Amino acid sequence: MQFRPVMGFVAILTIAAFLLPASLVAQEKTEGTEMMKKMEMMEMPFGGEADVAFAEALWTEMDGYDSWVLQSDIMPGKSPHGMFIRMYYNIVTLDGVAYHVVVKDNYGGMDVTLDMVKAAPADYLMAITTMVQREAGYDSDNNDWYWVKHAPDGMVAKNDMDMALAGRVAKGMPVGCISCHVNAGGDYLFLND
Repeated sequence: MQFRPVMGFVAILTIAAFLLPASLVAQEKTEGTEMMKKMEMMEMPFGGEADVAFAEALWTEMDGYDSWVLQSDIMPGKSPHGMFIRMYYNIVTLDGVAYHVVVKDNYGGMDVTLDMVKAAPADYLMAITTMVQREAGYDSDNNDWYWVKHAPDGMVAKNDMDMALAGRVAKGMPVGCISCHVNAGGDYLFLND
């Protein structure tokens, strides 16, 4: 009989050991759900569903951009765009709205030279980065520019945190599209500086 209280105590500890983690998991799940709701209520600077949908529609409407009349020669580039770049400009219509679009082909590769890229551009195309001047109020702080990085196959690229690189990319951060292009003056375009 002397062991019963001890056995009862052990039983209580065992039950508590099983219930405590379950209650912590439930609490973490609830807190995680609440955090997700808060994040959904906040406007994401980039990578949201609307940003990606716009990027996908843009890619479709940009089909054949490499034959646009306004384009540069292949020229030296700077990080993060690649060792060499080619720029394109046109007006693209999406859902009945006309947008100014600047496309940048980003070329690179091991020991790549300008002559190699000029001879076979598709072999060295690493990414396509695009700026779209959206409707007034889209991002008044940054001249209403929208940014997207596509892989050569048209897929929207993602950063290390698995966020789609589309929208107000890296807004408010010390590096990224906006923090770099703000240095190009009021139009955010380096090519015409």
